Amino acid sequence: MYRSEQSLANLLTLGATISVLLSCMGLFGMVSLVIKRRTKEIGIRKVLGASVGSVLVLINKEFVKPIVIAFLLATPIAWWSTHIWLQNYSWRISIQWWMFVLTGVLTLLIAICTVSFQSIKIAIVNPVNSLKNE
Repeated sequence: MYRSEQSLANLLTLGATISVLLSCMGLFGMVSLVIKRRTKEIGIRKVLGASVGSVLVLINKEFVKPIVIAFLLATPIAWWSTHIWLQNYSWRISIQWWMFVLTGVLTLLIAICTVSFQSIKIAIVNPVNSLKNE
């Protein structure tokens, strides 16, 4: 009875997986570009006593803000569209608030891991080498 829904769910799962991978690759590229542009600044900050953690916060903050704004804009739209879609079924269920919070937290964790991978590499480099190369 719900065979078409199951195949749609499989297709959406595949599409979501591909979109998350492509998003991570794009985010990785953006972080690489930002770090390349700010190598001298990060080197100067480290010479003046900045810790690895403060460099991570500096770079992560730049990427976390747009993700939070996108989450706040997308959540009501996702709730409304899911609510409308679920009304077509004979067994009614409601979407709980924690599902959206969990999705937002997972998205934020994936983004922070992607950004931190590149940030840690530049944060542990000797600042003299990064300033000498500039």
